[in-house]
Amino acid sequence: MGMTGASDLSDPTMSEINVTPLVDVMLVLLIIFMITAPLMQQGVEVDLPQTQAEILDTKDQDLFLLSLTKDRKIYIGKTEIPREKLETLLEFNDKLKKDKKLDFAADRSLDYGFVVDIMAALRRAGIQQVGMLTEPPPPEKK
Repeated sequence: MGMTGASDLSDPTMSEINVTPLVDVMLVLLIIFMITAPLMQQGVEVDLPQTQAEILDTKDQDLFLLSLTKDRKIYIGKTEIPREKLETLLEFNDKLKKDKKLDFAADRSLDYGFVVDIMAALRRAGIQQVGMLTEPPPPEKK
């Protein structure tokens, strides 16, 4: 007859979601990302020229860095790029298509002709702004 008895009270359905496992997983992921993020910001060793120049605030910017090492190797970030593929890779890069700007670091021991050749390739790839990276000179001793 549709009567409810005492047996229905012993099997109540849970109407709330248990979020404790979700919070635990999110905290573990947060810790993993906090530890690995600084490790991902590595570069290639380049002996930059020293000069008196304005210090740029790059904390809020996502740098697209092209580096030239003393052994004439070309790197974008930490990835080595063959010279013959440089223009093509830069020309079809979505970030560069949008920003049309990259930062450039060249070792001080490279000859001028090689650096100018790479800069001409940047221009042909459509890069309109090139930021040249340098090191500040050491402080003077008194």
